[in-house]
Amino acid sequence: MMHTFYARRGKRVFDFVVGVIALLLLSPMLLVVALLVRLSSKGPAIYRQKRVGRDGKVFRIAKFRSMFEAADKTGPAITSTGDPRITPVGRVLRLGKLDELPQLWNVVLGDMSLVGPRPEVPAYVDFYSDSQRRVLTVRPGITDPASIAYRWEEKLLGARPDPERYYRDVVLPEKLAMNLDYIDRISLSYDLSLLLRTTGILFSPKWSAGTR
Repeated sequence: MMHTFYARRGKRVFDFVVGVIALLLLSPMLLVVALLVRLSSKGPAIYRQKRVGRDGKVFRIAKFRSMFEAADKTGPAITSTGDPRITPVGRVLRLGKLDELPQLWNVVLGDMSLVGPRPEVPAYVDFYSDSQRRVLTVRPGITDPASIAYRWEEKLLGARPDPERYYRDVVLPEKLAMNLDYIDRISLSYDLSLLLRTTGILFSPKWSAGTR
C-alpha cells in the first residue's frame, strides 16, 4: 500500500498538523510534568535515547525521564515490572504513557509518525533479518499495532527469568511481524483506528489499575 497518496504524502501532512496542534494544546500539561520530573529526582526532565528510524537513520527519541540519572548505563535497554531504576514519578508517567508525549516533537520534526513501528535501539536492530528490516522503510511511530497488543509488556517481561533474552527471542519477532502487516495496510482510516484504540486503552479502568 506504499504507493497510495496517503502513504507517500498525506501521512506526513497529517502527522505534522496533528503534532503541532497536540503540542499547543498539551503544552501546559507538558510543562507541569517536566517540572515534576525535574524536582523529583536529579537529572534533566527530558531523556534522549538513540533509536533507529526510517532507512536505518539513527535519531534521538525524546521522552520525559522516568529513570534515575544515568540508569541507562547500568542495565538492559528494556524495562520490566519492578525495575529499581524507575523513579516513583516515572512509574506514574509510564503507567499512563505520559513519558512518551515529548515524542510529538519528534513527529513534528519528521523523525517519527503518530502511527508506525516503534523505533528500536541499534543493538536490537542488529538482530533483524533482511525481511524484518522492511519496518525501516517507513517512519517509526508513537503507537502501532504491536504497542496495543503488548500493552502489558513490562509485566510480561517481569515474569521471565531472563527478560532481555525473552524480549529479543520472542517478543521482538512477534512485534516485527505485526508491524510488517501494518506497513501493508497503511491508510488514514487504519491510522485513525489505531490512534483511537490507543487513546481508549490509556483511559480504560483496566489500564489505569496497572494490569500491564
